[in-house]
Amino acid sequence: MPPPFLFFIFHIGIMTILYNNIGKDLSRVSMPIALNEPVSLLQRLSEELEYSELLDIANHIEDPFERMVYVAVFSISGYAWASWRYRYKPFNPVLGETYETRREDRGFKYVSEQVSHHPPISACHAESENFTFWQDQRWKYKFWGKSVEILSSGQVNITLPKYGDHYEWNKAVTCIHNVLSQQRWIEHYGEVVIRNTQSDICTCKITFVKSRYWSSDNNKNEVQGVVLNRAGEVVHRFGGLWHEGIFCDTLLEPKCIWKPNVQPDDHVDFYGFSRYARELNELMPELEAILPPTDTRFRPDQRLLEEGKVAEAEKKKDEVEEKQRERRKEMAKNGEEHIPRFFRKALDEAGREVWLSNDTYWKLRKDPGFAKTENLDLW
Repeated sequence: MPPPFLFFIFHIGIMTILYNNIGKDLSRVSMPIALNEPVSLLQRLSEELEYSELLDIANHIEDPFERMVYVAVFSISGYAWASWRYRYKPFNPVLGETYETRREDRGFKYVSEQVSHHPPISACHAESENFTFWQDQRWKYKFWGKSVEILSSGQVNITLPKYGDHYEWNKAVTCIHNVLSQQRWIEHYGEVVIRNTQSDICTCKITFVKSRYWSSDNNKNEVQGVVLNRAGEVVHRFGGLWHEGIFCDTLLEPKCIWKPNVQPDDHVDFYGFSRYARELNELMPELEAILPPTDTRFRPDQRLLEEGKVAEAEKKKDEVEEKQRERRKEMAKNGEEHIPRFFRKALDEAGREVWLSNDTYWKLRKDPGFAKTENLDLW
């Protein structure tokens, strides 16, 4: 363990960075690597599929109101990580960075790419026989003196092929309290609205309840939801705690819809990673041979941090970021614009700018293979 004075110097350094940026977007500020966990935002997005079985079930539920309940609970399940992951932040991907995962055990494949640097935008797309999932997220981190708010814009999208549904929803605000203290804690708050763009038969409203400082711990992390019909009448109610489980008592058979997976006994010693999160960086020889060199698992600073080589990781992180800056300068000098490789810009049904898969990743992976294509040199 480093001497206490090193922690003091690190603490003072972070305080200086943060207080110089009160009220500003921290996503543009380079932070010390000691604040990072060894996964990227692209991988963090893939963690929202940890409970994809809820969508598998939803795709086979005939009743649209009950189907909406399962989609809603899936949207809540993506926040459960925060109960154990409040001490560190993921790596910000560099422009053109990618990440893939194929989960044969869960029946889906997922690909993501950092499609923009300013503003930072991470796009992802996953598909299985039971659902298609995609989103592009623009994150802002704002420091308010004692807390950091993580604001995410961009809609999450799910389609269920059996019934032709297309659900979309916004994300809640995530806030880290007492960010400079050992008594750090995290919460989500705000309203999430889920709509089916193909049918107005029902909508869903979910409220992540903001904690009151004088309330007991038993009231923290509360979430409440309702499924409404066209007339605005409540058909189903559900709720619980986003880190413990969600119960619905208005179904024909009232039941707990979802509980988070049990954490490994040693999760505190490994960044609070769940078993699912621990699998994100796996790089077996057979996989290494077919991934594009832009995949996050090849990122040297992230890999060094995972190996516990913090000083080397910090140096390498500076090199990676400087290389990105030089690449942007060179492109600006030549009048060039970065074109994402696996996603394309489009407008959704509401006229909003979105990033959608161009359906080339898995085709190129198969033929001719990324080893035989021209790839960005990011590291």
